[in-house]
Amino acid sequence: MRPLRLPLCAAALLLAAPVSVSAQSWSDLGKDLLKQQLERQQSAGSAAAPTATSSAASPAAITTTASTAEIGSGLTAALKQAVTQVTGRLGRSDGFNADPLVHIPLPAKLSTLRSGLALAGQSGLLDDLEVRLNRAAEAATPEAQKIFLASLDKMSLDDARAILSGPKDSATQYFKRTMTPDLSAAMRPVIESELAQTGAMTSYQALTAAAGSLPVVGQALSGGPGLLTDHVLTRALGAIFTGIGQEEAAIRTDPAKRSTELLKKVFGG
Repeated sequence: MRPLRLPLCAAALLLAAPVSVSAQSWSDLGKDLLKQQLERQQSAGSAAAPTATSSAASPAAITTTASTAEIGSGLTAALKQAVTQVTGRLGRSDGFNADPLVHIPLPAKLSTLRSGLALAGQSGLLDDLEVRLNRAAEAATPEAQKIFLASLDKMSLDDARAILSGPKDSATQYFKRTMTPDLSAAMRPVIESELAQTGAMTSYQALTAAAGSLPVVGQALSGGPGLLTDHVLTRALGAIFTGIGQEEAAIRTDPAKRSTELLKKVFGG
């Protein structure tokens, strides 16, 4: 067994102790002094060390040699790339309807009608309406792209720095916080118009007529046409934000996503 090595201050105190202390007391005193010394060291270390956070919530800041202006330009370029890719994918025909990850289902209260309408041979009305909801989301997405790109052009350098050094979805959270009201205001009339032009409202009216005669089931339609608009808007915005968040994370972590020299300088690689 290796001999116990005490810190100098502990050893000095031991030497200064009265000679009459027994061997057992020496041992106990040594343990107590060593324990006190370790507690003081741990206390000092805890005071000096920063509070730990999970890497997912607050990763280490990106090390970059880019200037403040380059950070702003590079981040704006990266986010424009993410926004354009996501909205371009979702805003084309079947961008929502054919993608199981973002496909917009019927509102839950309308789904409850399926079994009753099936008995009446009218379940196809629900299938038709569901497709039209997705078509409305696809039509409104290009309007969202305009709002995103306009907002990026107005983003401050302080915002850019905070986003760059924050979690991997910092930009997406920034968008949600600052842009949701504008996006909702811009997309809602497009969705309402598209629902009317694609015949979704006509389908809804036919659904109302078919289900209204069924006991209890007709109550599920009490939300009115506004139920459809709210449902499509909420699901469309959710899909857009999720897609941009995934693209943002990829640009931060995957060098292959950094398509320009400026992006490589700002994000590395």
